[in-house]
Amino acid sequence: MDYFRSQVGKTLDQTPSAAGNWLAGTLLKVDEHEIRVAYRVRPELCNPGRVLHGGIASLMLDDVIGMGNFVAGSEFLMTSINLSVDFLSAAQVGERLEVSARLVRSGTNVNHWEAEIRKESGKLVAKASSNLIKTHVRISELG
Repeated sequence: MDYFRSQVGKTLDQTPSAAGNWLAGTLLKVDEHEIRVAYRVRPELCNPGRVLHGGIASLMLDDVIGMGNFVAGSEFLMTSINLSVDFLSAAQVGERLEVSARLVRSGTNVNHWEAEIRKESGKLVAKASSNLIKTHVRISELG
């Protein structure tokens, strides 16, 4: 937790997630049950219609949920069982987005998260829910 708190305000481009590093978000807030990351919509994040690609929006949601789950404190790696995403509005190149994820339920083997993407105006771009299951891999073994 102390490490993540020291990263607030910094670009997330040196994390264990190569895909998350490519997104290059900025950590805004972190605590045991919630995390918030800002992203700027770049051209390479867009579909041919020049709006944020749904797959990239899903990646943002999944990556922030994953970071939040790591911070929530399991000694074991947890992987996604599912990720359900609703796309509600478009985001254009240059727009700043905030992705927030909140731990809804922490179980013995499964954690349930909800997340959303919002524009600076507050307009909801997408929302998601995800369940993550504990694996037998200790985080300390990941190197």
